Amino acid sequence: MIIRKRLAAALCGALLVTVTGGLLPSAAFADSGDTADRAPAKEPPKVELVLDVSGSMRARDIDGQSRMSAAKQAFNEVLDAVPEDVRLGIRTLGADYPGKDRKEGCKDTKQLYPVGELDRTEAKTAVATLVPTGWTPIGPALLGAADDLEGGNATRRIVLITDGEDTCAPLDPCEVAREIAAKGVDITIDTLGLVPNARMRAQLMCIAEATGGSYTSVQHKEELSERVSQLVDRAAEPVVTPVATQGGERCADAPRLKAGLYADRETFGQHRWYRVELLPGQELRASVSIAADRPVNRDHGVLLRASTLAGREIVRGESAGDGRTDVVSTGLRYPRPDTDDSAADTDTDAADDTDAADDAGGAGGAGGNDVTETGEGDPAAETVCLRVSNSFSAPASVKTAPGLPLELTIDITGGPRDADDAAFLGLGHGWWLLGLLTLAGFAAGVLWGWISRWRVSVWRTN
Repeated sequence: MIIRKRLAAALCGALLVTVTGGLLPSAAFADSGDTADRAPAKEPPKVELVLDVSGSMRARDIDGQSRMSAAKQAFNEVLDAVPEDVRLGIRTLGADYPGKDRKEGCKDTKQLYPVGELDRTEAKTAVATLVPTGWTPIGPALLGAADDLEGGNATRRIVLITDGEDTCAPLDPCEVAREIAAKGVDITIDTLGLVPNARMRAQLMCIAEATGGSYTSVQHKEELSERVSQLVDRAAEPVVTPVATQGGERCADAPRLKAGLYADRETFGQHRWYRVELLPGQELRASVSIAADRPVNRDHGVLLRASTLAGREIVRGESAGDGRTDVVSTGLRYPRPDTDDSAADTDTDAADDTDAADDAGGAGGAGGNDVTETGEGDPAAETVCLRVSNSFSAPASVKTAPGLPLELTIDITGGPRDADDAAFLGLGHGWWLLGLLTLAGFAAGVLWGWISRWRVSVWRTN
């Protein structure tokens, strides 16, 4: 009986694989090919480990040993496992000045090992000499680490390991992290808190969230080494890094964007404009996410609006809500038909407006477009204006600068055969695949029912 059950299941599985198997490999190869075509050549990833060597690291509360000893052992394990293609450096804070002069103590940060090809023996020797000494200047250390990672197009990550809050206010490390993110230098800061309290946890979470990083609470040496190793490995296999851009105050001044992922900043209640060139038969797919990286009021909303140069709205996507939120996202799709007969009158008006817009904002529109310029000069291209708006607000005590982190995704694909195809339940060309899967399911059900009846009849006969 067990053999017959396995035989039936195998037959059903074979039927599904036969029906759908020819579809998946081609799609997979197509995706991998597209990714290879679009992936730019990048430098090896850069990581800087920032270690707190302040006096509090003498405390013996991590597996019966001092925090400093646990950190050194964890660093030795991490250095042994660093991938060959990662350029790693080490910076310390509070390692040299033992006095009580706050001004001097807040300058106590230096690069212990430069970011570059790793000499494991030399790096371990440098870490072994560290002795818990002074203050906790987290803000200055983050600024120094950002400078250490400057230059090139590599993926950059700062891993901060500390056991206490910053002692150098008013240079708030959370504000420092926001300033680093606002510069568009694409640095991610991950934080690890050794035996944290509530205030320390809140500060480290704020630092991490400002740059899209992560926060981890560490109570044991094994947790520290495992987490740092994970973060270093993550840098070696990075996700797509957003390209820093700056939206315009109007469409005429907006940067022209091609397909990709972009990062910007938008203050409370602001509008940001971007432009995309779309050829006949192409489809624009755009989405935007705005992160609330500071306390905001309960009611919020995000609007992504596509329009022509003449101001005629094409399509919009919006999202709103109330209560606590970290990220609000919305998106839209706009398929441009192969022929524009139905929109000829509108395009004529848009062409007139294009000349006026270029005259009025030519200087602003040219700024910053060297990298993201696409399709300019093609008479068949239609300019789509994308406007990102938000309705976030915050208490009076919350700073509005820098603006909220914004990520804009632009994708341009082959459009549908006709407008109805894209609009009908949003399935596009997927109807034939859905029908094929339905038939496969029906056939599998019939086959299973026939085998079940045959088993019952055999059982009754015997």
